[in-house]
Amino acid sequence: MKNKNRILENAKLTILAESEAIANLVNFLNDDFKNAVNFIHNSKGRVIVTGIGKSAHIASKIVATFNSTGTPAIFMHAADAIHGDLGIIQKNDVVICISKSGNTPEIKVLVPLIKNYGNKIIAITGNTQSFLGINAHFTISSYVKKEACPNNLAPTTSTTAQVVIGDALAVCLLELNNFSSNDFAKYHPGGALGKKLYLRVRDLIEKNEIPQVILTTPIKDVIIEISKKRLGCTAVIENNKIVGIITDGDLRRMLKNNSDISYLIAKDIMSKKPKTIKVDAMAIKALETMENNNITQILVEKDSNYVGVVHLHDLLKEGIF
Repeated sequence: MKNKNRILENAKLTILAESEAIANLVNFLNDDFKNAVNFIHNSKGRVIVTGIGKSAHIASKIVATFNSTGTPAIFMHAADAIHGDLGIIQKNDVVICISKSGNTPEIKVLVPLIKNYGNKIIAITGNTQSFLGINAHFTISSYVKKEACPNNLAPTTSTTAQVVIGDALAVCLLELNNFSSNDFAKYHPGGALGKKLYLRVRDLIEKNEIPQVILTTPIKDVIIEISKKRLGCTAVIENNKIVGIITDGDLRRMLKNNSDISYLIAKDIMSKKPKTIKVDAMAIKALETMENNNITQILVEKDSNYVGVVHLHDLLKEGIF
């Protein structure tokens, strides 16, 4: 029971310990970091990221971040490297080697081999005076005073520090490469993130019905059109230009305020100047417009002509909302 009562306290201590250690990393940034970034940026090869143990897992994550932000990278496990995988490294590649101690046996074997090939080594290590720190061409400190583990054994704060250094490298390279949101979309075509960056309104409406009535359409036919097209609204058009919109809400208000609807036409109940969006606009823009105006549909235009409706359900279906 005593341990259970300490759960939140331990969680807070862990987060605070790691956040303090991460904040302290800025004090270790020096010319080696800057020169390492510039060297990668000017390199004609790829970035090979290697490590062993928990550092290998961090290396794999850094590779993923590099690749998704425009810096080609490959993961190479340090143990596998000295048993045949050194062939991964090509002439112009840059090697980032990650190790908390910088003195593990595999690192001591690997570093001289890489240097013999003529490749530059960037060290991310918690001990800049270690074998790795001294023998690397660029040494970046990921020093942490203490692990979050109460026994100061399990890699916790140290691996978080390694991730942060990797993120800092990736972001600096991203800036130097002028990597834009459009570039990001090319590398993230799948999932909700990718769709936010490349999906356009025209993609959302291509399978939708196109509900429309004219100003003089009887209310009975308006109701039929809205029900038939199943988008919760219809555009009111004149010469294919949007002049209004009638929604389910407009119909409910009409029924509430009129006992006899037989004489009503579309013009009598439509909302004028409805929100519209261009067919080539980004889908995320449609969502922002809906949220800002508390609506669930937007009429779509192409060259000032009415071409369809985007419904909130379309965005939900694509996972954007």
